[in-house]
Amino acid sequence: MATSAVAKDIVFALRQQIAKIEGALPERLAAPDDAEDSAVIVRRHGVAARRLLQIGVEELDAALGGGLEAGALTELHGRETRDAAASAGFALCLVSLWLKAVTAAPFILWIGTEEIFREAGFPYGRGILGLFGISPENLLFAAAPKPSDALWIAEEAAVLSDFAAVIVELRGSPRALDLTATRRLHRRAQKAGRPVFLLRQGAAAEPTAAPVRFVLSASAAGLRETLDGPLPLSIGPPGFAVEISKSRTAAPGRFVLEWNADERIFEDRRRGRFAPPDRGAVVSLSGGGQGVEEALGAVVAFGQSGARAAHHQPSREQHPAHLRPRRAS
Repeated sequence: MATSAVAKDIVFALRQQIAKIEGALPERLAAPDDAEDSAVIVRRHGVAARRLLQIGVEELDAALGGGLEAGALTELHGRETRDAAASAGFALCLVSLWLKAVTAAPFILWIGTEEIFREAGFPYGRGILGLFGISPENLLFAAAPKPSDALWIAEEAAVLSDFAAVIVELRGSPRALDLTATRRLHRRAQKAGRPVFLLRQGAAAEPTAAPVRFVLSASAAGLRETLDGPLPLSIGPPGFAVEISKSRTAAPGRFVLEWNADERIFEDRRRGRFAPPDRGAVVSLSGGGQGVEEALGAVVAFGQSGARAAHHQPSREQHPAHLRPRRAS
């Protein structure tokens, strides 16, 4: 108990020092494990210094001190390239919430390198309209040859009033994406009072100026809800596994959210009636001597003649990766 109290006092003192460096007065500071008093209200000259974007899930908003800072840089991480759809979909969910909360320019600028667009593809126009209420005509893309070029475009676009939000997507850990570059992006977002979302695909966590970092992955969809109850074997709304990896006000935590495309709100999957059971790994590793076939059970193959199979097999040139739309979840 004594050690825990000392640790809390140290954290409290460090937060006060950071607030003095930033020229802000922390009106209330408390331990992250106290859900009711964990909010940190920052004021400058008696006026609230930040506008919050509420995610809509009570526990998550409380952990973040009332919500995400709207005028700030927010990191969205996908540990592997296959998580790109989840992180991109979550970014569009946040943009959709932001457009509902403010009367702003309808245009969204999505900046990425040519490499990441080739690897992960572009968002599907009809999908973003149906799921997020964002018109494809209002979503603009800028493909840069290098990460440094993408960051320069993001800095210039962040302060333009023509854009309601800016998304910059990079892969891995390029040298150009250092603490100085993210600090410039964060300052531009603060000055404009609009969000800048940094999507990092296949990247490890590194020091940045972003106040909040989320690690995103797809969560198994629940069952579709009907008047007679859950529809067996159906696929419900997209789900997101959201991990708080970095926050000034919250301890690390994990949430499972579901996106309601009709009302354009997040719902806490843990409180839902039709949440899918956690079945663990689908296929166990073969290190223990068990093969994939044994783990899956009976496997039935339907063969084709060589000529027919070759005739129906599409060539790589017919389906380039960068022309395939990425799914939102």
